[in-house]
Amino acid sequence: MHQQRILWVQVFALALVQGAIVLMWVIYNLYLGKLLGEFGFTSVFITGVLLLENGLAMLMEPLMGNYSDRAQRWLGSRFPFIAAGVILASGLLMATAMLVTFGQPEGIFRWLLPILLVTWAISMTVFRSPALSLLSRYAFGSGLPQAASVLTVMGAIAGAMGPLANKYILELGPGIAFGLASLILLGAAAILRSVNTEVKMPHQPSGVGARPSIRNLALVFTVGWGTSLGFRLLMTTFPKILKTIPGQNVGLTMGIIFIALGITAIPAGTVARKLGNRQAILLGLLGLALTLVVMNGVGQTWAAVGVAIAVGTCLSLVNNGTLPFALSMVPAQKAGLGTGMFFSGGALSASLFGAFFQQPDALSPLVMTTVAIVSFGVAMIAIASSKPPSLPST
Repeated sequence: MHQQRILWVQVFALALVQGAIVLMWVIYNLYLGKLLGEFGFTSVFITGVLLLENGLAMLMEPLMGNYSDRAQRWLGSRFPFIAAGVILASGLLMATAMLVTFGQPEGIFRWLLPILLVTWAISMTVFRSPALSLLSRYAFGSGLPQAASVLTVMGAIAGAMGPLANKYILELGPGIAFGLASLILLGAAAILRSVNTEVKMPHQPSGVGARPSIRNLALVFTVGWGTSLGFRLLMTTFPKILKTIPGQNVGLTMGIIFIALGITAIPAGTVARKLGNRQAILLGLLGLALTLVVMNGVGQTWAAVGVAIAVGTCLSLVNNGTLPFALSMVPAQKAGLGTGMFFSGGALSASLFGAFFQQPDALSPLVMTTVAIVSFGVAMIAIASSKPPSLPST
């Protein structure tokens, strides 16, 4: 019973932080090209900024996660990292809003914008892995995917703002949009801090198995890379296919993916608890691969909606399970490092995507879906070959 205990109040508070993180990235991505373009920077420069951000994130995510593990060990809490990162990220985003509102796109002010944007992206890595690794202290054993489903729901709600509300967000202007996002993040972090309870991890004797396996870390990194690259390719290719269907509402159809993800996340968590987390992720990845095969033949509205629902449903199994998978592959004392390695793999996929797949007409949908299927396949192999660390008998 103890192994399946879930601290629901803390999980919901952590889900608010997850939703705030996703919302900030949605708003940031909507404004990035627009703001840099208004300040006279080319599309090539914007791509370079994204590559730099993701390259730094690939290094910073596991580094910050590991440092937060040390803080947990020596200070008894990860919140120094979380608080510092949240305050820094919120302050930098507000500073960016002030610059684009009152500054002129010339001289030092022009170059200050990309510096602020890159620094903001780095600040997000300071607290994301430390914060989300707290899931391992709020849920245990087979309860982890079920608890993670709440984070998936909040992430889906925030993610849906991209395709469904992008016009309204852009109409707000960067000052209001960035300010609201910063306040939401600060509020979510404050709520999490107020309900946080330091819980002793079950069956984790001090000093036992505290060093993570290099193989396990590599597998976590690979899963982060494969699932993230496959998702990015899917979300880039599907709109291209939708545009070939007469009268198809692309934004609404893409929004259906997030709606289906949010609706099916909780049931998917129950499935993972009964079926097993690894099996549930594999089922979700297999479903995504099959959906990508079908996607290329979509030519009618009803079929497009069906594919969108299928994608969201399969994603719920994957998104619910990947963070618990990463946490299960490292000792409890290294939860931050495990989480950081997963996000580091995602950052590598973002870099590769930006370098090779960012241009709208770079590759055909068939080629991109094929690469996405291969990416999901690599993640499936990594999961199937993984074994969680075992504690020595006492």
